[in-house]
Amino acid sequence: MKPRLLLYLLLLLLSLLPPSTPDLSSDRSSLLLLRSSLGGRPLLWNTSNPTPCFWTGVTCSNTSSTVRVTALHLPGMGLSGPLPPNAFQNLTELHTISLRFNALSGPLPLSLFSPSLSSLRNLYLQQNLFSGPIPSSIFSLQYLVRLNLADNNFSGEISPSFNNLSRLGTLYLQNNSLTGSIPDLTLPSLVQFNVSFNHLTGSVPSNLTRQPATAFLGNSLCGGPLLSCNGTTSSESKSKKLSGGAIAGIVIGCVIGFLFILLVLICVCRRKNVDKKTGFEEGVRVKGREVEIPGEKLGEDTESMSAVGHAKNAGVSLSGKSGSGKSLVFFGKGERVFDLEDLLRASAEVLGKGTFGTAYKAVLEMGLVVAVKRLKEVAVPEKEFRDKVDGVGRMEHENLVCLKAYYYSRDEKLLVYDYMPMGSLSALLHGNRGSGRTPLNWETRSAIALGASRGIAYLHSQGPSISHGNIKSSNILLTKSYEPRVSDFGLAQLVGPVTSTPNRVAGYRAPEVTDARKISQKADVYSFGVLLLEMLTGKAPTHALLNEEGVDLPRWVQSVVREEWSSEVFDPELLRYQSVEEEMVDLLQLAVDCVTQYPDNRPSMAEVNSRIEEIFRSSLQKNQDTPDDIVTDGDEHQQHDISVDSGAPHSTLAD
Repeated sequence: MKPRLLLYLLLLLLSLLPPSTPDLSSDRSSLLLLRSSLGGRPLLWNTSNPTPCFWTGVTCSNTSSTVRVTALHLPGMGLSGPLPPNAFQNLTELHTISLRFNALSGPLPLSLFSPSLSSLRNLYLQQNLFSGPIPSSIFSLQYLVRLNLADNNFSGEISPSFNNLSRLGTLYLQNNSLTGSIPDLTLPSLVQFNVSFNHLTGSVPSNLTRQPATAFLGNSLCGGPLLSCNGTTSSESKSKKLSGGAIAGIVIGCVIGFLFILLVLICVCRRKNVDKKTGFEEGVRVKGREVEIPGEKLGEDTESMSAVGHAKNAGVSLSGKSGSGKSLVFFGKGERVFDLEDLLRASAEVLGKGTFGTAYKAVLEMGLVVAVKRLKEVAVPEKEFRDKVDGVGRMEHENLVCLKAYYYSRDEKLLVYDYMPMGSLSALLHGNRGSGRTPLNWETRSAIALGASRGIAYLHSQGPSISHGNIKSSNILLTKSYEPRVSDFGLAQLVGPVTSTPNRVAGYRAPEVTDARKISQKADVYSFGVLLLEMLTGKAPTHALLNEEGVDLPRWVQSVVREEWSSEVFDPELLRYQSVEEEMVDLLQLAVDCVTQYPDNRPSMAEVNSRIEEIFRSSLQKNQDTPDDIVTDGDEHQQHDISVDSGAPHSTLAD
């Protein structure tokens, strides 16, 4: 009896103990579970440190005399895959989660909206690949203020239970696959609202009629700021009769419109008759839509591929017959899912005109999307061309746009690549510099610099004679998760002298290079240094002939740092990241080392990559991103001394 009595007393004491509560160690375990479960680019967390408060993107604060994780900011980190089911249940003090601009997929885990996360205020999940319905458990987050689920693949209806989130001030659901009608939302704090480009139907609820029309575009909706549900605008519904002048205007407009349509039909018929006479070997020249790449001046005519048959909508269509008996030559061991005839039937849109030819986005009938480059001025015989392209096709690296296939005939040389959906670094840096632009943060820029340096360093490791020859921001392409891929490598030795468009490459070309075909690894390092300066300053080097004396970007940067106002050299979008100012200056110093006048004084690409890795690791540990990536402007920034090449000409220029 005595042992049984002791056991009973022990169980009674255990039952009286308070239940275990989450602490910093449980926060750490949850974060490690999240890190191990996600794919894509690994999170460079120093797991040997017992506290996660110094890991990149993790913010801690004292709550009830206890240190806890309160915010998780991992935007644009290249993360992919589904979120683990129980990764958030112990992070009970989180008030902000930002996982935007990644490639996360699958349904949202229930732990993300469990009652234990009652402190959550801000949830940013936009620009991912999440799917499925919006979980009903989200409506238990009573203190949620900002919810951004835009640009995903969410489906199902918008629940009226959103009214439970009485503190909600921002609700962004645009660019998904939501269906049904918009519920009558009575949220007193709602200021920012957007459900555009879904599959919604019905009328706009009266409580949302003050929202702009852009919040409802791309749906089958009516009422409110849109057309009224009887097919008229509010102003039209007030006037039930038309004046005589209005009727006359309508009649005249109809007559003019009919004549215009008739003229267009005549032109189209004539164009079709011309197209029928055109074969694949003869080729055609069409006026397709060509998007100007910043830093790349387009020619007066848009060239088409020889396989281009006729203009179609906003792009062009590939059509014709090979006639030569030759076919696509593929690389790698992957399955050959298309052939030359499939490529010729594909619809194609002109992406841009580069140094070596015109690039097209080709959509095959099976739905596969590839990029096709039509080379111009190929100056080598067929055997040498095939040997060199075979060498390019053997280059495989995660930071290279690998060559999938090529086609060679007497009149046409086509290269087929994977299509990069996010465009180029040039467009990301210099496009839409107006008020609606999303700033390109330091974390993304440094990650792009690191990935690009890895790709070029890999090229150089293949042999001392292997160089890129055309490094520039428009040749750094980006995946959906903003991972960089270096393109156009190995093409410089295939074409003739670039004499017709010298300004397109002048901003990046090393001073010792007089013939674009005579390239070297040290010249690549110079071009990459200019690329780094472009990322740090926000200035395109091909637009950087900044005065009549022709001061280029490297010389301008060197003149600025000599005058000891080096903070002025950085892109204003970067000046808000004060915590990593030292790392930005280190990268600027590396760029200056790369653009020294004498090739022997430049580092190797392997050294460049190593230094960027050190800078990237350091900045990851320091960078604590705010929820909206905003730091107030107007702060003073410490000046740093940066050494410049004494052999470079001295020049000063006010920005």
